[in-house]
Amino acid sequence: MSEDLIRYDILAQEALRGVIRKVLDEVARVGLPGEHHFFITFQTDYPGVRLSKRMAERYPEEMTIVIQHTYWNLEVGENAFEIDLSFDDIRERLRVPYAAVRGFFDPSVKFGLQFDVVPTDGQAALVAGERKQAADQGEPRRQGGGSVPEIKPKSSGGKNAKTAKSGDKNAKQDKQESDDATKVVSLDTFRKKK
Repeated sequence: MSEDLIRYDILAQEALRGVIRKVLDEVARVGLPGEHHFFITFQTDYPGVRLSKRMAERYPEEMTIVIQHTYWNLEVGENAFEIDLSFDDIRERLRVPYAAVRGFFDPSVKFGLQFDVVPTDGQAALVAGERKQAADQGEPRRQGGGSVPEIKPKSSGGKNAKTAKSGDKNAKQDKQESDDATKVVSLDTFRKKK
């Protein structure tokens, strides 16, 4: 078997992350239609993720946010989205690069996507440099978490994954529904096994 020099796996992940960008862009313009809402799991120590210091301490590796009833200022860019969510009645601004997203799930239609998040060597060095600089300057780290109620998502794949409840009274019920009927599309399904 020949080596994949085109890297279809990376191209497919980029295309599927484009689905998330398009969906969030539509929501930013017109709001959430019908019963649609999202669970978005992301790697909090990925370069470009921005969270407050208290959230960084609570979620040092991965977290899941719920975008449903209460959110503000959703801004969708080419490489990342930003959103204000409420955690324990404290409004927080989050910035999440699409490359940091590990999972996207809309329980209203049982649609989900799951991604591999692997920073390049340059990105790993950037994260280490940012952590050192933040520690030296006493600034908040660029990783995530929150002092909020949490649920461990069954479908996120990470043992340290936590769901941050962001002003959503129905998050627990929606989480149960998503656990019962999760059908996540994983790129491993399409890859040839060696």
